[in-house]
Amino acid sequence: MESVDLNETAIANANHIDHGWQKVSYPKRQRKTKPNTDPEKANLIRSNGTLTNGAPNVFLSVEQQSEDRRRRIIEAQRAYAAVVDSNTKAKHNRSDLDYDDDDDDSDLEGVKPNGKPAEGEKKVKQKKPKKPKVTVAEAASKIDAADLSVCLAELNGEQQEIQMQKFANYYGKAFQEVVAGQFPWVKMFRETTVVKLADIPLSHISDTVCKTSADWISQRSLEALGFFVLWSLDIILEDLVAQQVSSKGSKKGVQQTSSKSKAGIFVALAMVLWRKPDALISVLPKLRENSKYQGQDKLPVILWMIIQASQGDLAVGLYMWAHHLLPIVGNKNCNPQSRDLILQLVEWILSASKARSILVNAAVRKGERLVPPTSFEILMRVTFPASSSRVKATERFEAIYPAVKEVALAGSHGSKAMRQVSQQIFNFAVKAAGESYPELSKEAAGVVIWCLNQNADCYLQWEKIYLDNLEASVAVLRKLLEEWKEHSVKFTTLDHLRETVKNFRNKNEKSMASGSDAARQAMCQDSEKYCKHISGKLSRGHGLMKTLAIVVVAFAVGAAVVSPNMDTWDWNKLSAVFSS
Repeated sequence: MESVDLNETAIANANHIDHGWQKVSYPKRQRKTKPNTDPEKANLIRSNGTLTNGAPNVFLSVEQQSEDRRRRIIEAQRAYAAVVDSNTKAKHNRSDLDYDDDDDDSDLEGVKPNGKPAEGEKKVKQKKPKKPKVTVAEAASKIDAADLSVCLAELNGEQQEIQMQKFANYYGKAFQEVVAGQFPWVKMFRETTVVKLADIPLSHISDTVCKTSADWISQRSLEALGFFVLWSLDIILEDLVAQQVSSKGSKKGVQQTSSKSKAGIFVALAMVLWRKPDALISVLPKLRENSKYQGQDKLPVILWMIIQASQGDLAVGLYMWAHHLLPIVGNKNCNPQSRDLILQLVEWILSASKARSILVNAAVRKGERLVPPTSFEILMRVTFPASSSRVKATERFEAIYPAVKEVALAGSHGSKAMRQVSQQIFNFAVKAAGESYPELSKEAAGVVIWCLNQNADCYLQWEKIYLDNLEASVAVLRKLLEEWKEHSVKFTTLDHLRETVKNFRNKNEKSMASGSDAARQAMCQDSEKYCKHISGKLSRGHGLMKTLAIVVVAFAVGAAVVSPNMDTWDWNKLSAVFSS
């Protein structure tokens, strides 16, 4: 705009009626179009474009449109306020809005330029009523044994692996209303003791449902059950990983895991392990070889599976403990938490009613020992470590050691299987007897003596390694001499020992005559000392037995002469005395 020429005089005279309207003129344009305009006619101009001579007002239509627009806006505001007030009256007690008709600045408040109400408060969504939380116990109580029986009967004819999956699916549907918060198994497994883990989750299932399932499971093949054990374990571990990822990324917007619980799969797997514990043993090689089943985070799940199998067969529990878990303890990287869980399991197994007799009688299971020699060696070393390596768990190992040792050494004396076992145990026991840890050496020496009594071939093996293992040999000879009364009565024959001690004395004589180092000379002298004492006991025992035999025979002959009618019972009694 180049310039503005306002008729100040006209504005001053008509200011009370022009409502602030002013006429804008362009002087240059007027000069071009009306160069000869009479200046005297300037006084005819009035505000709002109205001439004093009564000419039409050119802004009248504009004023009318403005009034109409303002009226529509006010009406729209009042209508919108009524709608909002009716929607929110239950929550908010507001008074009607009071709008000022003369205030043009309120035109844009809450209203779009086209006169329509602006988008204000969004409509309040009606919240869906929350479903009542269903617990595991409540869901379990709704399972009908008759319905389960019908469902299982319909599975006949299908492949057994598929049958097992549908079996798990049945329980999955039964517990589908149970949310994860009602069965936080990861937290329970992490914070619950082994004793309480035994009741999760079968304690909620009725006896009739358990029996119906068990009867059906017993008719499935071991291969199908083994497949099901690994299939179920994979599902459980996938859920474990998902929960771990969710918990780590919960603050970073990571999508949460499904709210559905895994109670159904736990119930189905527990029933299979309880009814067919051997299914767990059948998958042991895969548990050892596959890394996805290993690790501190998976240990509680494996532990829970062993507990369920133990309730079906206690021997399976000790078998899995010795073959799978005890080697973890022997690993230097085993942490205290894992060691505690593994100890809790064996303590729970040994605390069962008649556990000792059950485990000793089942020491050999289908040709395999519950506690193999390799596991027994691990147990011996963690029970009798160096004094500087003792930990809080050492005392707990000392408490369970006698019972597990009895199972490890149980078997038919002199049998082929026991001769093989004794040979394997002898090999590591001799080495342990020669180590510088007094408690370990003493315990291992006693185990060597047990091996000698089980297998005469161990004497030959001992003679071969004698000079290379002088420390161990001296420890065994010292143990044998100090506890002679206890050990001598356990030997079925002393002839092998007598011959071995004689050979040791010859070896000692040759070694000392060869001028070996001082330390070796001292060891040979100690060995010679113990061998000499043992030889003396063997000689006295051998002479005593000969004398006793002569006396008994003489007594028997005299008794026969004096009383030829001696009862058979008396002869049998006399024979028993002689044998003793």
